[in-house]
Amino acid sequence: MKFSDIPGLADVKQLLTDAVKSNHTAHAQLFVGAAGALNLPLALAYATYLHCENKGDDSCGVCPACSKNAKFIHPDTHFVFPLSNVKNDKDDDRFRADITKSWRSFLLEQSYGSLDDWTNFYGGEDKMALISREESREIIKTLSLKPFESPHKVMIIWQPELMHTSAANGILKILEEPPPQTFFILVTNAADRLLSTIISRTQIVTVPLLHDDEVAATLRERHGVEATKADKLAPLAEGNLGLAVRLIDTPEDNNASVFIDWMRACFRKSYGQLVGMSDSYHALDKLSQRNMMTYSINMMRESMLHISGAGAMNRTRGEELKFVQDFSKVLTLEKIEGSYKLLNDAAYHLERNGSAKMIFLDLSLKLSKTLNP
Repeated sequence: MKFSDIPGLADVKQLLTDAVKSNHTAHAQLFVGAAGALNLPLALAYATYLHCENKGDDSCGVCPACSKNAKFIHPDTHFVFPLSNVKNDKDDDRFRADITKSWRSFLLEQSYGSLDDWTNFYGGEDKMALISREESREIIKTLSLKPFESPHKVMIIWQPELMHTSAANGILKILEEPPPQTFFILVTNAADRLLSTIISRTQIVTVPLLHDDEVAATLRERHGVEATKADKLAPLAEGNLGLAVRLIDTPEDNNASVFIDWMRACFRKSYGQLVGMSDSYHALDKLSQRNMMTYSINMMRESMLHISGAGAMNRTRGEELKFVQDFSKVLTLEKIEGSYKLLNDAAYHLERNGSAKMIFLDLSLKLSKTLNP
């Protein structure tokens, strides 16, 4: 993977390449990003750049090192990643070879994948994934060897916040005093869960989520999505390119008309209609339920911008913009703040597999009360 394969993040890419060119690369870096940020693809591209034999502003993509990194088989790039207790082979070496093969396949097929995507990929769903205490010993053992082909050794640790405490403590010394020309790249979505001793031994690289226009452009240019649909999906993904790609194959939704009818029913206290809408919401698949909630949160944001006099920042157009303008006439900042909190709380409970019907109906009743204090 090259930097050019990753959309956006120009400033972060420049920071990384400049450090390598000036020979000021930190031996341990922590790539920090929210869920959905492209910090893992960025780490993969960075490892390729470090190994590249003809690097410029990006990896050359054609040298032997780049060719091997493109398949994630470079002998001097090593990976540590969370794993559930799915071992059914008494031969440790054979099991490690098999799971490494699965990991490479996952990176090739789902380079924007999440932890859930990974556990589903190798069949570890319904079991907690961890980086075991034995991994710290494997890290030290692996890095004690000389590089095979490259001047550098690169160790990518994905989701280090899931390290067993013994494993995390076990790598502290080698993080602080690594072998020569060894680079650690820790990739996290939850830096607040890491040991402070690990954070203090790394240079933090913040990886932001993509902008809506970057997500939409990627959907159009790399996935062949029609422009109107791409522009519609981008706000729902909220900067998460992996989610945006999954949304491509979902059926066309009618979130706009449903939201408009929903808010009107809440405002008019049409409780019978709200009960019927809760049944319809419950019948949706989980992704569609999430999209509807995300869309509603975004529409509250649009309404806040409008009544705050920042309409130029509105992303809605056409019928949606007209509704925002009309809806804003009966809103106040206090009502929007209350509604926004209620929607976020509902989204939280949905993610934790609460009953969609009960969550939606409870939310509707509370929204009705908030809109009619």
